[in-house]
Amino acid sequence: MSKVVTKYVCQSCGYVSPRWVGKCPNCSEWNTFVEEAPAPVKVARRSGVQSKLEPVSIEDIDADDTPRIKTDIAEFDRVLGGGLVPGSLILLGGDPGIGKSTLMMQMALELKDQVVLYVTGEESARQIKLRAERLKAAGKNILILAETNLDLIIDVIERGEPGLIIVDSIQTMYRPGLESAPGSVSQVRESTALLLRLAKTRGIPIFVVGHVTKEGVIAGPRVIEHMVDTVLQFEGEAHYSYRVLRALKNRFGSTNEIGIFEMHDTGLREVQNPSEVFLSQRHYGASGSTVVASIEGTRPILVEVQALVTSTNYGMPQRNSTGFDFRRLALLLAVLEKRVGLNLGQQDVFVNIAGGIKIDEPAVDLGIASSIVSSLRDIPVDSTSVAVGEIGLGGEIRTIGYIEKRVQEAAKLGFKRIIVPSNNLKSVKSNGGIEIVGVDRIEKAIEALLG
Repeated sequence: MSKVVTKYVCQSCGYVSPRWVGKCPNCSEWNTFVEEAPAPVKVARRSGVQSKLEPVSIEDIDADDTPRIKTDIAEFDRVLGGGLVPGSLILLGGDPGIGKSTLMMQMALELKDQVVLYVTGEESARQIKLRAERLKAAGKNILILAETNLDLIIDVIERGEPGLIIVDSIQTMYRPGLESAPGSVSQVRESTALLLRLAKTRGIPIFVVGHVTKEGVIAGPRVIEHMVDTVLQFEGEAHYSYRVLRALKNRFGSTNEIGIFEMHDTGLREVQNPSEVFLSQRHYGASGSTVVASIEGTRPILVEVQALVTSTNYGMPQRNSTGFDFRRLALLLAVLEKRVGLNLGQQDVFVNIAGGIKIDEPAVDLGIASSIVSSLRDIPVDSTSVAVGEIGLGGEIRTIGYIEKRVQEAAKLGFKRIIVPSNNLKSVKSNGGIEIVGVDRIEKAIEALLG
């Protein structure tokens, strides 16, 4: 008899090792290797019969656009690129309790002309029924299947031919042919591969729900991101009711597109004007506050960036940021010290993006810098102005993209002036009744905002 060869697989990144090791050489995580036995592989012997499989010329392929399936949730359709594409496999990740199952149920309830098969491996059918009743909507089109054996699930799908499938969650699914436990890398990868073949051959859109670890990354499904067509991340702070649905990967639409929802007792509600919501609790006349125009995907959003600068009580001053890159904050502080002449060596600096959202684009640099200077000098920033611009190491204000969308959003919400990089002035064709001020140096920008 042939010897059974086992392997050790990292449950964080999927790295395979012939023996157990404490630290993964690929992702540097500790104690993540689990012993797994490979699935038996049947090798077909080659015969004299030639294969009938033939490649197809690209000219002969029908490339007509298949109509997308609208979910009637505008924010959800925006993130997907206009709706669901038949035959697509979509991965939805998020923190526990963030509202992934609620979002999936609301979407299923809206698709009244589609038969939706909701496969649950974590909850009972009664729990799913209670959630649907809490959302106060009828769902005669929804079929519930509480099962984790993927072979049985595939059999049900082939007999029923639903129009949409939701698998909640992929970590609970397993294939009996594999000896590893549900949730392991091998089980998650093989289960996803089977669902992928099902989606492509039968043209059924499939959602798979995945959990997020405490480090903020998708657990087991991290190794299947390259297999799926779309990766959606459901984000939100525990102390805020707002939720952000972000597209990290999308083969059928724009990447990094976002949709914004607000959690209520009766489910998630769309936020049609997020700029107005994020600025609704803004305190006028306070120092250390600046409004910036950020771009999330293709959508302009006005948010308030806050800074607090105080004398330190420790030998090492604190640098803390919420919703903004910590390393980018250190760079801006160095530029302010070198180019503007500020003394921040004995000051604690705290930066916060109000509303609990995260911004990683450099166009908010000018807003962060002006808030820091405003807090240090205790002089309020002009409350009728919006600031946008990337700050270079030499103190220059560099060109940014989507300048006209930012200007139009600021004008729509009633702001009277917007500070932009000088090189962007030629790109603005319509100002919408707002004054546009071009600056090329950080010193001029601070003077324009603080007076």
